[in-house]
Amino acid sequence: MNVFSRGVRNAFRNPVRTLSILLILGLSIGLSLVMLIAHQAVGQKIKDVKSSVGNTITIQPAGFNPLSQANNALTTDNLNKVKSVSHVSSLTETLNDRLTTVGSEQPVGGGFSDSNARSTNNQTSLTSPITLNSNGNGGFSSGDGGARLFISGGGSLPANFSPPIQIRGTNNPTVLGNGAKATIQSGKVIDGSKDSDDSMVSAEMASKNNLKVGSTFTAYNTTLTVAGIFNSGTQGGNDVVIVSLPALQRLSGQGDVVSDATATVDSADNLSSTVTAVKQALGSSADVTSSQDEADNTIKPLQNVKSISLTSLIGAVIAGGVIIFLVMLMIVRERRREIGILKAIGASNLKVVWQFMAEAVTFTLLAAVVGIIIGVFASSPVTNTLVNNANSSNSSANLPTGGGGAFTQRFAGGGTVNVGGGPGPSFVTRGKGLGAIRSNITNIHAAVGWSIIAYGLATAVLIALIGSTLSSYLIAKVRPAEVLRSE
Repeated sequence: MNVFSRGVRNAFRNPVRTLSILLILGLSIGLSLVMLIAHQAVGQKIKDVKSSVGNTITIQPAGFNPLSQANNALTTDNLNKVKSVSHVSSLTETLNDRLTTVGSEQPVGGGFSDSNARSTNNQTSLTSPITLNSNGNGGFSSGDGGARLFISGGGSLPANFSPPIQIRGTNNPTVLGNGAKATIQSGKVIDGSKDSDDSMVSAEMASKNNLKVGSTFTAYNTTLTVAGIFNSGTQGGNDVVIVSLPALQRLSGQGDVVSDATATVDSADNLSSTVTAVKQALGSSADVTSSQDEADNTIKPLQNVKSISLTSLIGAVIAGGVIIFLVMLMIVRERRREIGILKAIGASNLKVVWQFMAEAVTFTLLAAVVGIIIGVFASSPVTNTLVNNANSSNSSANLPTGGGGAFTQRFAGGGTVNVGGGPGPSFVTRGKGLGAIRSNITNIHAAVGWSIIAYGLATAVLIALIGSTLSSYLIAKVRPAEVLRSE
């Protein structure tokens, strides 16, 4: 019988001890695999998030507060400085305002200021496609889950209330913000840089008001023509009328005011340097952020999980090595007489060491099978638990939900439209940007492939080598004469 086969057979000399060793060592190897899988899965997710970072920069008035009507305004002159910044390929400028339906009475009370709502200048002949129904809880919601209205501080809706309509002036009419697009269904896209009375309305708005391409409606005591009808893909986008930026600046009497802007950078590689350049160009007049900032803040919990998993992986491998070392140390001490006899009949230290190393490898390979099973079934739950715990401990940023106003209409589809108060950005789509990234990182799939199994076997062999190396030193020190004399 050769040295290797003798070592393998010796691993089963004591079934109870063998089973105990396999369970304990299997748990250690299983933990190693789980942490290895978690480390790889989280690392890949971090890589995916970084690669999905867009190349846009968001520019808002300095100190913007979505619940305040006293915000600094951006101007066209300010933003012209951005256009000259290197690597800025385009700049989307937006001005938002709200229109109330002629004859619609707006709520008063609960902190609501009706100065804007009662102004005859910002009324329109259009009616919002949003339908509100009482839900019996002091608020209002549509029966199909389309919309929900809450009034802060109490108050009630007048009988002839109709939700306000957002009017959006922009030099890029197909962009609704936060990744949402206006897809033309009929007609054409208006020229966002031309001061004209052309407009674009959503398909839902057109259906509600019996509009088609070429139809007219009034807003700001001016007749506007429907040049295009679009689909937004969002509930919030259904309540939007789009005109050119110069047109809304003229109609609303806001001069060269711009609510917010989005700069597109020619390459994501230039995003960081361009953000710095834009901040320097605008100074304290604007708050400048990018998707890179959002991504960096979002992956912080993933970085923590990655560090924890790596530390746990190293600890589990070391623990496995210690376990097999203690096992082999115990076995060597039990078999001092057998080692002495083997040496006495001519076995070299190397052969005896190889025999015990074969026994250690047998233990660890069998334990690796147990560990792989544990890794396969436990990797995904453990990984997602670590990620979810890390995310819950990391306070999430609150996305702005619109301009000044006392109450907000919330849509199940993800958008929000503020009702009442002064003009401001009131359309937010939560399906893109930071919200989407954060939702994405909480759904990490920990895949177990053949490479992971190979890593598991390699880990088992490494543990066996670590554990048996030190015990080999004890084997080399056994002197046959001393062992036989003591017997």
